[in-house]
Amino acid sequence: MTDQRRLTATEVVYAGLRIVSAWVYLQHGAQKILGVLGGFGPAGGTAHFPSLFGWAGVIELGCGTLILIGLFTRGAAFIASGEMAVAYFMEHAPRNVLFTILNHGELPALFAVLFLYFVVQGAGYYSLDTLIREWRGKGAPVPQPS
Repeated sequence: MTDQRRLTATEVVYAGLRIVSAWVYLQHGAQKILGVLGGFGPAGGTAHFPSLFGWAGVIELGCGTLILIGLFTRGAAFIASGEMAVAYFMEHAPRNVLFTILNHGELPALFAVLFLYFVVQGAGYYSLDTLIREWRGKGAPVPQPS
């Protein structure tokens, strides 16, 4: 397998990781803000705005959508990572800081680190960020299939 082919496979898998994780993340925002997918809280409604959960829903829905399509990915992922870190340390860590299975903080912990990775890595080749950069003539690297 050539290096170029590895790059293409890596970019496809990275795009899948970005898209699927953003899809899972934004659904939590849709629950809080739109009241869909079972809604928010025991009554299944929407989060009151402005409140901590209301702002969390806006961040999850907005940044999740941007990360999903790969637009302003680094900034959106930075905000999303911070929101997940705050959620983990405010809500889950007081119950047990080290064992996420006991404090039910698996998703916030994983999302915080995953979105931080997206900040460092960027949107990847299959994204609107790259498409816009190419349209502007900045010349993002284009993997060539072999």
